[in-house]
Amino acid sequence: MPKMKTKAAAKKRFRATANGHIKAGAAGKRHGMIKRSNDFIRDARGTMILSKPDERIVKIYMPYHR
Repeated sequence: MPKMKTKAAAKKRFRATANGHIKAGAAGKRHGMIKRSNDFIRDARGTMILSKPDERIVKIYMPYHR
């Protein structure tokens, strides 16, 4: 049986926590910060835990990180 494929984009963007949740960076922070509100910039700092439906999708892309 061949190995399952892992999506390279998912490997770069997501990490699994010890409890099995998926950690991700904030979306929309690559450029254009001048037009964004200070509240958005503050809330988008660091990483966040994905919601259950999003987590289910990402786990399909990363079969060895369940």
